[in-house]
Amino acid sequence: MTAVPAAGSVLQGETIADFEWADADLAEAVFIDCLIDGAQMSGAVLEGARFQRCRIPRCRLARADLREATFEDCVFTGSTDHIGLAVADSRLEMARFVRCDLSFATFDGAELHGLTLEDCNLRGARFRKVDFTRNLGRRRSAASATLRRCNFHLADLAEIRLPGCDLAGSRFREADLTGADLEGADLRGSDLFGALTTEAKMAGADLRGAEVSGLDLMALASRAGLMVTLDQQYALLTALGVDVRLD
Repeated sequence: MTAVPAAGSVLQGETIADFEWADADLAEAVFIDCLIDGAQMSGAVLEGARFQRCRIPRCRLARADLREATFEDCVFTGSTDHIGLAVADSRLEMARFVRCDLSFATFDGAELHGLTLEDCNLRGARFRKVDFTRNLGRRRSAASATLRRCNFHLADLAEIRLPGCDLAGSRFREADLTGADLEGADLRGSDLFGALTTEAKMAGADLRGAEVSGLDLMALASRAGLMVTLDQQYALLTALGVDVRLD
């Protein structure tokens, strides 16, 4: 008998096929060691749902509600293709992804305030018109996200707005951070080697212990109060063409 997910249900070790995900109410459902292939979750409600050690290749989320959903040790890419998770116009506020493979994922028009990504692989992922902010009234808003120890190699993060957010230990090698707002962000121990940072805002960002070789300070849109260590100053000055000598 084919397993049928429902709100609050617990499914373990199931292959879920021929289920109509569109507009389904699956709030608080739990999926453990399940295979969910090619699911089209248009309009689905997965608020508070939990996924553990699941394989979810070729998944499409459109206008879906995943607020406070949790994904742990899940794989969203197929074994033979570069097709990743596709998210469009969906709500993922306070959602958590831990140790997940999100390679080649696309987040387009998603609400991501309070999103947590920890120890995840986001190689080649794309973030377009996403919003990490919450309106605080009277024209005030605040961004919130934790993107810690993640791999963003070759990811498209152009114009992303993450001021004051926690990006510590993440790798942004050859990622596109053009025009990104990272003012006041925690980038300690991150890797920015080869990243495109033209017109990025980094005023007040904490780059202590980060790999900053090649980072062009003059190409940044803001840099006042940028925090680095004495050891890092040589790499930054060398990138500006300064001949740094010890004496």
